Amino acid sequence: MISAQTQTKRFKEKLPSKSLSPKPRSIASKRTISIIASLYNEDLVNSLLNSTVDELRRIIPGININVYRVPGAFEIPVCAKKLIDYNDVDTLIALGVIIKGETAHAELVAQSVTQSLQEIATERKTPIIHEVLLTTNREQAVERCQGNKNRGIEAAKAAITMSELFSSLDAARNKNS
Repeated sequence: MISAQTQTKRFKEKLPSKSLSPKPRSIASKRTISIIASLYNEDLVNSLLNSTVDELRRIIPGININVYRVPGAFEIPVCAKKLIDYNDVDTLIALGVIIKGETAHAELVAQSVTQSLQEIATERKTPIIHEVLLTTNREQAVERCQGNKNRGIEAAKAAITMSELFSSLDAARNKNS
């Protein structure tokens, strides 16, 4: 019998974890990425949105990008569900900024959005890149939307990586059918 520690070691040796490459390999130029972006904290979300779109177009110039705006982060999951149910979406990106206040409201909204997006993604088998940021203050939000820790760029790379992975998985399934 092999110990759990030995199994973990073997797994790590065979499949080392790697961070996202600076420019994901593009196996198909025609992709549809949908972005749902909150209008709340609009200046910050607009920065996230602009950097996401710019990075998507830098990596795959011919990419099809659809942008949908919702009032706040809480409305993102219901829009995501409707989009995935009725449209051809390779990958969806959720963008929003929630800044903590003096009550638990921000945490409640963030938890609800996170749980709902995960449920939709697994239920519908569609990648959803979650960049609805929960920050302690505006300064943290600015750093993550406009500064060196720009989550929009990361969201774009993750979306393309997941889109390509799912396309490869679908092709492998179709080949074996």
